[in-house]
Amino acid sequence: MTRRHGYALLSAIIALIVGLATALYVGVAADDGTTTAGNSTPAKGSRPHNSAAPASTGIWVGAWAASPAGAEPGTETEGLAGRSVRNVVHVSVGGTSARITLSNLYGQSPLTITHASIAVAAGDGTAAATARTMRRLTFNGSTAVVVPAGRQVLSDAVRVAVPHDSDVLVTTYSPTPSGPVTYHPHARQISYVADGDATEDVTGTAYTEQVAYWRYLTALDVLSNESDGTVVAFGDSLTDGITSTEGANHRWPDVLSGRLRTALAAGRKVPRYSVVNEGISGNQVLASGLGRPADNQSGLLRFSRDALARTNVKVVVIDLGVNDILRNPRLADPDEILDGLRTLVRQAHARGIKVVGATLMPFQGHRGYTPAREGVRQQVNAEIRAGRLYDAVVDFDKALRDPYNPRRLRSDYDSGDHLHPSDKGYARMAEVFDLNDLSGSAPAEL
Repeated sequence: MTRRHGYALLSAIIALIVGLATALYVGVAADDGTTTAGNSTPAKGSRPHNSAAPASTGIWVGAWAASPAGAEPGTETEGLAGRSVRNVVHVSVGGTSARITLSNLYGQSPLTITHASIAVAAGDGTAAATARTMRRLTFNGSTAVVVPAGRQVLSDAVRVAVPHDSDVLVTTYSPTPSGPVTYHPHARQISYVADGDATEDVTGTAYTEQVAYWRYLTALDVLSNESDGTVVAFGDSLTDGITSTEGANHRWPDVLSGRLRTALAAGRKVPRYSVVNEGISGNQVLASGLGRPADNQSGLLRFSRDALARTNVKVVVIDLGVNDILRNPRLADPDEILDGLRTLVRQAHARGIKVVGATLMPFQGHRGYTPAREGVRQQVNAEIRAGRLYDAVVDFDKALRDPYNPRRLRSDYDSGDHLHPSDKGYARMAEVFDLNDLSGSAPAEL
């Protein structure tokens, strides 16, 4: 072989190797399908090969979500330094891979997470994991991440079989003080805390402290063959399910998710959607709480983050307005409430997202009730029912009011405070949905 032919053969071999390496790299990147928050910084830590990379089948959808609602009292200086936080969340749809979003929205200093994991719970009401499902999470390839104050981070995807209608354990460990902990109170679900780094503890025995809210975790997505998109339930305590039975998943979005699955199993032509809950107790369309950033941000302020930015959103269901009436020291202006709701609808339509809106339920007997406030509620509902606001309407008011006194909840739908439903009332809210209203997309012009 001549020297010239030898060089040509060597060049061909090198080109082949480079081509194969490039194809392999592109294939792995396409399989992953995830992004990481641009405002997060990987902390020092190992960058192991992720042998649990996701399979390239299915669609990424939201399986669970909770809005960051405020800064947890008592965590202003130390945060949860030196402790493992094991959040328990209930997923509406199953998948073959998962990824999470962690928020430091209310932190005043960077949040350092050095260890995080995900696993399917071994059962209901337990911190124990199904051993074969325990996975270590990474962030841009690193086992540790620094989340700047006011920011959030999306993890890498990890392959794990997540069954629908199951509890999932998401655990984080932070070794250093981070200031106020971003949390969601009124979770209606028990989560757990352990001293030290017990992130990958399968037994759950280290988790001796129980807590009734979620910390840091704001979303869990799955790569799913069961769903084609996500429905976001956007509302206040009536959506948050504040009076539903703890640990029973009886909030109306939970029941709606079950209805969709049952209908699909029966062969009905309804959308294959997951449902996530973005309710915050006390939330208003127009007004936010105190602080900077404000606790309990208004619907107008948080809609883009908590609704429109969720994964593969197809429909948003809005149930807001009661707190604008009840918490306003003066008489609320129905036109201002309606204008705020119209703004949310316009934002959703600009993203091609359909909006289903709910009428406001009665509250006579509640301490905030007055005939004047009842008049505002009636004016808002009249405009909603007239079809001049939403793409479709679910009439919660008609479904849950007392037929003999439509200004109050029917007694068996009332939790007892004359504002929030009982478990039976939440079930009724989900039952009155026309599932076909969740089909289709936003109109070109409302």
